[in-house]
Amino acid sequence: MPSTLHRLFLSHPESVDESYGEHFLFALGFAARLFGAALAALVHAIIPCLFETTASRMIRQMHDRIARRGHTLLAAE
Repeated sequence: MPSTLHRLFLSHPESVDESYGEHFLFALGFAARLFGAALAALVHAIIPCLFETTASRMIRQMHDRIARRGHTLLAAE
């Protein structure tokens, strides 16, 4: 049972050099940003002159953050 719990909750956070809590907060922050980007895209769909580049900018920023995070981890190895 402990190996199953470890696989479910700790294997991935450890693979990105984070504790469960650190990974939880990182992923929760991304979920909040994605929700914000989705809301901006929804408003833009209804009223095109609003939030013209907000969702795409937020997604690019999140991608850049993930890409840098991976390179930082690879450089540390």
